[in-house]
Amino acid sequence: MAEEQITTDIEQERPAAPRVALVASRRTILEYPLYLKFLLVGLADESVPVVLVCPPGCEVESIVPPTVEVIRHPALDIPLMEHYNRHRLLDRLVEFAPDVLHCLCETSAALARWLSGHLKIRYLLNINSISSHRRLISISSSRCANIIVPAATIAERFSAAHPRFADRVRQINIGAFVESETACFSHPERLPGIVIAPPLEMGAGLDNLFQAIYRLTIDNYQFIVALVGGGRWEKQVFKQLRSLGLLRVVTIVPRTLGLFSAVSAADVFIVPRPSNSYNMLLLAAMGAGSVVAGCTGGVDDLIIEDKTALVFNPDDQLSIYNTLKRIFDSREMSRKIAAEAQEYLRQHHRVSSMVGETLQLYRQTSSQAEQTQTQTEPPGA
Repeated sequence: MAEEQITTDIEQERPAAPRVALVASRRTILEYPLYLKFLLVGLADESVPVVLVCPPGCEVESIVPPTVEVIRHPALDIPLMEHYNRHRLLDRLVEFAPDVLHCLCETSAALARWLSGHLKIRYLLNINSISSHRRLISISSSRCANIIVPAATIAERFSAAHPRFADRVRQINIGAFVESETACFSHPERLPGIVIAPPLEMGAGLDNLFQAIYRLTIDNYQFIVALVGGGRWEKQVFKQLRSLGLLRVVTIVPRTLGLFSAVSAADVFIVPRPSNSYNMLLLAAMGAGSVVAGCTGGVDDLIIEDKTALVFNPDDQLSIYNTLKRIFDSREMSRKIAAEAQEYLRQHHRVSSMVGETLQLYRQTSSQAEQTQTQTEPPGA
């Protein structure tokens, strides 16, 4: 996708931009690279000083603008060095002097809480899934200013599990750039491409989906399939594909940064099982104009039956088969749904809105911290 200028909806006259420290986990880099890229580019366009804390070994060169400083943590990824690594990171952040800390993933919540306490600043925490709400998340009741969620489903689940933080939950839809054309069946001279993206935490298998795909091949439907791997289920899936003779049709591809570009070329995008995490691949596929076939349950806000997607029962082989057959037999209908999904993103998932709303929270959080500090300082301090 060509680089596009990101602008926000904030007025031209505004206070000085706060200094922001972002904390990204390995999961953030792997599953939410476009979110991180759009946010960083948008903040750079607003002249916001940013430092990014991320794990060593994560490839972020294609994500991070030149103006953003990158700090690798842990500096020494070996046992018994946590104390050293944390204080080394703290020293680097003290030099940067952030006004606000933003933790982009709940897996780094404990680190963000510790840093905010030592830096004496408030912080924001992203919650991107519903699975973690069954266990305790390390959140400071005094320093965590807001909980940012990308979907109403997550907001509802989190608020129910943590009612004392419910008034701090803020939904900010993740932005997406939407292509002007629709990818779905746009190249009749080539075989249609299908991308299947199972959730990493998937429990139940893909037997019914593979049986439906096998039946389509028996019925002489021709296509190629890219199955996104990366879960513990991958070896078992390979055995299933081999037993059905589908290895000539289905290729297992790794979860990499380049995967998002590959998704944009798919005619059909399948969400085979409910996911407990927000699905950035689904968002990218909808923006590219792929027709989506999926199931409800989990974090399913983007899947609206017969508007943004076609819906099937993942436990019913015939339901899956009929849905996929309908997609191939009614290509104009498929393109219409893909186009409607793109329009839905244009209305509800603008990158400019995401950046503007996030920056507004940064300013509010920084301002509240300054007011608190002023009130607690003794006269003449």
